[in-house]
Amino acid sequence: MIEEIGTTAEGDLVINIGPQHPSTHGVLHLVVTLKGETIKKVEPHLGYIHRSIEKMCESLTYRQFIYVTSRMDYLSAHINNHGCALCVEKGLQLEIPSRAQVIRVLMDELTRIASHELWWGAMSMDLGAFTPFFHAFRERETINDIMEETCGARLTMNYVVPGGVMYDLHPDFQKRVKDFMKLYKLKIGEYDDLITGNIIFQNRMKNVGVLSKEDAISYGCSGPVARGSGVSCDIRKLYPYEVYDKVQFEEVIETAGDSFARYLVRLKEMNQSISIVEQLIDNIPEGDFQAKTKAVLKLPKGEFYSRVETARGEFGVYIVSEGGTTPYRIKFRSPGFSNLSALDHMVRGSKIGDLVATMGTLDLVIPDIDR
Repeated sequence: MIEEIGTTAEGDLVINIGPQHPSTHGVLHLVVTLKGETIKKVEPHLGYIHRSIEKMCESLTYRQFIYVTSRMDYLSAHINNHGCALCVEKGLQLEIPSRAQVIRVLMDELTRIASHELWWGAMSMDLGAFTPFFHAFRERETINDIMEETCGARLTMNYVVPGGVMYDLHPDFQKRVKDFMKLYKLKIGEYDDLITGNIIFQNRMKNVGVLSKEDAISYGCSGPVARGSGVSCDIRKLYPYEVYDKVQFEEVIETAGDSFARYLVRLKEMNQSISIVEQLIDNIPEGDFQAKTKAVLKLPKGEFYSRVETARGEFGVYIVSEGGTTPYRIKFRSPGFSNLSALDHMVRGSKIGDLVATMGTLDLVIPDIDR
C-alpha cells in the first residue's frame, strides 16, 4: 500500500509505504517525506507485529523460552536458538559434547546459506529481476529438505536444547550435505552471470545507500551491513564459540559502504559457510549428541550474556536469574533493529527509487525488530 497522506508547510509530499508492501518484506511502515523524487526523511513506524516476546519468555522455563526466538528472525531460527542455549549453558556451567558442538555449527552455516539465498532472490526481485528468485529457491529448498529430515521442520527448526541438540543426525545427513555442496558449486556462477555482473544492477547499487564506517559503528550496525562499511564485527571471529576457533574461514569485509558492497559481503559469506561445512562434514566426532541435564533447569542467581553471529548480524541474549525455574528478565539484542535505525541516514538526499535498493541490502526481517 502506498498512500499519500498530505503535504508539509514547505510543500513537501508525505507518503506511507507499508505496512503491507512487497518492498518492505514484512509489516514495516515507512513515512517518507519527499521533495519531488528526492527523499528528505524516512521514519520507520513499528508495532504491527509486536508480540511481547521478551515478556513471554519470562513466564517460560529455560527449556521452553528458546523456541520463542524461532519466531523472531525466522530465517535464522536455528542460530537464535543456539544463542539462547549458550546463555543457559553459561549459567549452568554445562560442558557440551564435541559431537553436539559440530552439529550446531554445521546447522548454523546451512541456515546462513539458506537465509542469504532467500535474500539474494528477494532483493533481485525488488530491483525488477524475477528469475533469480527461482534460482535461489532451487538451492535453498535443498537445504530445507536436509533440515526437515534431521529436525522435522523446514523453517522454525527448534533443534537446539540446553546441553546439545534434540536428536542425533539423520543417517543420510552427510550424503545430502555433500550433494548440496556439489549443487551449490555448480550453480553459484549463475548468480554472477545473472546479477553481479549486470550493468543495470550495478548502476542501481553502486554509490547508493552509502554508510560510512564511522556511521555504521555509531548506529550499532552489525553483520553484513557493518562489514560492507569496513567494520570488523563477526562474532564467530571476535568471540569464537563452539568449534569456530578450530575451522579456517575469512571474515568478509568490503569498504565501499554502498549497497553493492553489502551485496558482495553476503555473496562471499555463502562461500565461507560452504568452506566451514566442508571442513566439518567428514569430521563429526562420535559420542553423545546431548549432555545429561536435570529435567527441570534452574540457573543460579546472577546475570548471564551470550552472543552469536546470525545471518543478519549480532544476536545477544541477556538473562537475569533469581535462582528459579524461569528467567526474572530477558533482553534480546537483535541485529535488525540497529541496522534499520541507519536507514534514514543512508537514504536522505537519494531518489525514492533508491530506497528499495538500500532497504533490500539491509536484509530486514521485521519480527526480529518488532518483538
